[in-house]
Amino acid sequence: MTELDAASASNASPAAHDAFAEPTRRVGAGWIAAFASAWLGIWMAQLTPVQLLLPAQIDAELHPEDWIESVVAFGVVSGIAAVFVIVAYPLTGALSDRTASRFGRRRPWIAGGALLFAGALVLLGLQTQLWAIAIAWVLATIGFCVMTAALTATISDQVPVGQRGFVSGWMSAPQAVGIIVGLLLVTTVVTGAVAGYTVVAVALVLLAVPFLFVPDARLDARERARVTARHVVASLWISPRRYPDFGWTLLSRVLVSTGNALGTGLLLYFLMFGLGDPNAEDDLIVLTLVYMVFVIVASLALGRLSDRLGRRRLFVFLAATLQAAAALLLAIAPSLPTAMVAAGLLGLGYGCFLSVDQALATQVLPDPAARGKDLGIMNIATAVPQSIGPLLGALAVAATGSFTPVFVLCAAFTFAGALAVSRVRSVR
Repeated sequence: MTELDAASASNASPAAHDAFAEPTRRVGAGWIAAFASAWLGIWMAQLTPVQLLLPAQIDAELHPEDWIESVVAFGVVSGIAAVFVIVAYPLTGALSDRTASRFGRRRPWIAGGALLFAGALVLLGLQTQLWAIAIAWVLATIGFCVMTAALTATISDQVPVGQRGFVSGWMSAPQAVGIIVGLLLVTTVVTGAVAGYTVVAVALVLLAVPFLFVPDARLDARERARVTARHVVASLWISPRRYPDFGWTLLSRVLVSTGNALGTGLLLYFLMFGLGDPNAEDDLIVLTLVYMVFVIVASLALGRLSDRLGRRRLFVFLAATLQAAAALLLAIAPSLPTAMVAAGLLGLGYGCFLSVDQALATQVLPDPAARGKDLGIMNIATAVPQSIGPLLGALAVAATGSFTPVFVLCAAFTFAGALAVSRVRSVR
């Protein structure tokens, strides 16, 4: 526990201690519905640009003679955003832990993050220069981090351990729905970058509103330790030697998330240039639909099963291994039918990983008074790989002229993640 965390805990009133205690009261259907609604908006606003709008916008602006230039440019923009994720996630998580507001600790950050995220997306659609596209995407990414750092902390704040696998499933299942709904909106309902970014931005705000009415714990300003930049920065370091299970869980998430980003981040380019698919955008929607079905089934069913069995590590290990198998299929036999099978396997593995690994992460946190900050660090392990994965993949494509090394790397990273989670000892 850091100096700031210790001071906060020692000076807290009984009401504040309740906010830091492990929750025991199960959350109801209304809470879960509002939680799922917020995540649906988040994933629609974040993944629709990543999967289609942003690479298509970059390609349209560059008009490169060599398609590899477009892939690399997309990877560079994603990589720049990753640098800001490293700072935004733990910093805003730490600040939300210590926010004394009559609206609660988390809600102001959820609302503010949503507005920043949505506004930056609208701005992004208006840009025609690569440097301006990069800046707008960085702002959108920061908004995403601010919003999700606070939202994920509500799981530890309000959901008992025995319900976290199922509730975390409602964080991951909307990811699959958000992708397909977002892609359908920007390809069949509206057209063009401006309209596409605007519609997902509006959807983000509207879908986040219900969760802003969920009760949130409040800290009195007099009960909060003084926040200084030095103490906040110091609190961001968590020793893997002192908290090895946190370290192994973090490493596992970094590896699996990097593998998933490698396997999905360049999917449009893979269809267009790797397979020469003349109907790449339409087939992307079909692949995403297959992926969506399996993510939803796995995240909800296997998340609940892990709650009932009280097992986390085994589920995470198998989920990561399954994703590695899907990537190897694409590396060995790249074709559209193979991609369909791989999409199902990847969705099954990643859906299980998202829900159960999130539950596992909440059980290895070092300090209950710093849940937002610690989960913010965990969130880095998801968000940064999603940003740098396309860059790593783009470099592999640029070096070889082929997408095969991308899928080999995907398999290697995800299986390494499976090995890392097997080292966790405090959680079954």
